Amino acid sequence: MREAGKVNAEILATVRAMIAPGVTTADLNAAADEVLRKHGCYSPFKGYGQPPFPASICTSVNEELVHGIPSKKRVLREGDIISVDSGTVLEGFVADSAFTAGVGEISDGARYLLETTEGALKAATEQMRPGKRTGDISAAIQGYAEARGLHVTREYTSHGVGRQMHEAPMVPNFGEAGTGMPLRPGMTIAIEPMVLVGTHATRVLRDKWTVVSADHSLTAHFEHTVAVTEGDPLILTLP
Repeated sequence: MREAGKVNAEILATVRAMIAPGVTTADLNAAADEVLRKHGCYSPFKGYGQPPFPASICTSVNEELVHGIPSKKRVLREGDIISVDSGTVLEGFVADSAFTAGVGEISDGARYLLETTEGALKAATEQMRPGKRTGDISAAIQGYAEARGLHVTREYTSHGVGRQMHEAPMVPNFGEAGTGMPLRPGMTIAIEPMVLVGTHATRVLRDKWTVVSADHSLTAHFEHTVAVTEGDPLILTLP
């Protein structure tokens, strides 16, 4: 999983370096495909679900929270923010991570949203220790985001990951500390705060994939695959 995570980190670094006004989200997906081919890997996203997801990464812009479909028609513009979610399968093991970044200069509010969402990921990662529970992860995400006046999704969750992209346990973005499944060394969870500016409510577009905020306010998404060890949490999706 750590080797898969390194490839996933390379995909995200490659895509991040391309983000600029005038670039299409299809361009970003093509670059991700090149990295996958170079390493003999494939994306668990492509072909997943019904209707089958048609791309290797998710590209979600502004009010799009998650599962945005790359397109030649979606051109990035100055001031946008874009979330990129990538998965990699290497020798049967899965890594999953995501980031949100600005396109050129972004507003102070957008920057605050990004800082809060990434901070929630760090706070949740700190809970990945023996003796903690999944509810501690959920409570850390919710507590961090809501203390800064923002909202967390109710419908979409962090999740176990390993041989499959989605495994038990499901870990909501909200919850009560001290509840849920006990964490033990060897457990691997894709922790992914999804934070919204105006409301926690969402809806799915007619493509049956793209999730947007119900009020069209800005959204952000950060994610790492993290392992519980005997000591500190181990982030598996770093370069």
